[in-house]
Amino acid sequence: MEELETFEYLCPSDAFLQVIKGKCKTTIIMMIEKGRNRFSEMRRTLPTISERMISKQLDELERDGIIVRQVFGEVPPRVEYNLTDYGKTLYPIIREMRRWGYIHLERSGITSVRK
Repeated sequence: MEELETFEYLCPSDAFLQVIKGKCKTTIIMMIEKGRNRFSEMRRTLPTISERMISKQLDELERDGIIVRQVFGEVPPRVEYNLTDYGKTLYPIIREMRRWGYIHLERSGITSVRK
């Protein structure tokens, strides 16, 4: 019964934020949706975060059912990440959230933001 009581007081917005909270998670989701879905591409695109942090974010997204990791039996091995159908439901929300973020940054006088 205690779990149910805790669940009843859980804010849906907080549940959403819990999934996307993390270093560059929304950028990783955007990259995967746009076809840049290999670890090496992510590492090149996100030079300010460590490989370990990228791996951590990918693991969390996989655990939450947002992405799926596919290993190809090739030499050298190739790994690709793709959004699950469930993860694709997040994409439009994140796209709009980022759009608002760019507007806010520009409004705040921060002009060196990559889109």
